[in-house]
Amino acid sequence: MLECRRGRRRSRDKILDAAAELIREIGSGRLTLDGVAERAGLSKGGLLYNFPTKEALLQAMIQRLIDEVQTEKELLRETEPAGPNLEARLQIGTCLKMRKGKMREIATGMLAASSENPSLLDPVRKVLRSVRQDLKRESDDPEAALLAWLAVEGLNSMTMHNISPFSEDDCEMIGKAAQRLLDKGIAR
Repeated sequence: MLECRRGRRRSRDKILDAAAELIREIGSGRLTLDGVAERAGLSKGGLLYNFPTKEALLQAMIQRLIDEVQTEKELLRETEPAGPNLEARLQIGTCLKMRKGKMREIATGMLAASSENPSLLDPVRKVLRSVRQDLKRESDDPEAALLAWLAVEGLNSMTMHNISPFSEDDCEMIGKAAQRLLDKGIAR
């Protein structure tokens, strides 16, 4: 029984990896279940067993992104020094790390897919509301925490929409300024 679950999990991961590759290459609008099955090296029936619809596949991809962000945050927690605004520093550090590379490309594809079905982003909305509440409740300086988070998320949003007027150096400077805002009282 355990081996069966592992096999299904591996198949799901292969499918999600294949879908992510295709979204990076061709975008979510041109993504098909046939294309994903072919890229994953599975039959369409094997894909449909795991994800009966394109929407179910996209929902799983969004949940996977949410889970990966949470994993990155917990990894950062292991190295981030205790002190003021810890949750905000973790959130900002995670956002800065995740704004580059493959995660950004997949998130951009998911954003495009949500234009056809806005409810796909409901889990993201829930996470963002939770982050906002955590920052207000657990920060030594809630206003600074919310401002820093908003600045970094704004950078991420402009980057995802491909409308950012900021250079990579500008983004680094803004990220460091957001972190300094939260670092009061921490010796680094």
